[in-house]
Amino acid sequence: MKNSGSPYFSAIVPFYNEEAAAPPLLQELRAVLDGMGQSYEVLCVDDGSGDGTAAALETAARLWPQCRVVRFAQNQGQAAGLFWAFQAAQGQIFMTLDGDGQNDPTDLPRLVARLAQADYVGGVRAQRQDSPLRRRMSRLANAVRSRVLGDGMTDTGCALKVFRREVREAYLPLRTLYSFMPALAKGAGFVVVEEPVHHRARHSGLSKYGLGAMWWRPLVDMAGLWWFLRRRCPSPSRIALHPGGQP
Repeated sequence: MKNSGSPYFSAIVPFYNEEAAAPPLLQELRAVLDGMGQSYEVLCVDDGSGDGTAAALETAARLWPQCRVVRFAQNQGQAAGLFWAFQAAQGQIFMTLDGDGQNDPTDLPRLVARLAQADYVGGVRAQRQDSPLRRRMSRLANAVRSRVLGDGMTDTGCALKVFRREVREAYLPLRTLYSFMPALAKGAGFVVVEEPVHHRARHSGLSKYGLGAMWWRPLVDMAGLWWFLRRRCPSPSRIALHPGGQP
């Protein structure tokens, strides 16, 4: 692993009441990152957990120099944890995955390789280990969002994502940010693509997403984003400048 003043990779993992899932997931993640040949940091976000998650993360951080813990005193939701961790991260390439263990860290090198042709790579859960009802709800929500916002993504609910550092400037502090990261990135002029990934069954804990998180809140935010993406200023990369900086 290369060492430098600042990390090349920043892995961001939000946790909420994942006491049992956290230690084995972080062991897997460490093995993958150690094998990728670049310096890295890991930001574990404890989103106000009420079980032993905080203690499990602190133990991992003591044993793993590249790991640090960001703690919320109260539960603020996954989007808040991600957004503020993005601001604190120092790497050139950001990675995200859920703390419940359903994402497979061994998929990360393949997603990073896709950055040769893109700025943002989102995972697509090829064989989802969720209930039939949850899969149907997710497919419908993804179809509606993709049609309205035109992001071309089929599975924004997959937490396994990698993107270049500059993409974070496109994000807004929305409570449903995790659903709209590719739409915001594409709207800012970045190239977004998808890549199939593994999806594992949940062995402990409970899903944090109910009807409100999957439907009415994203619908309200989607309406606002539809307006925003049509009114936002183009990024400099999409403006052809003449010598002297004049368009």
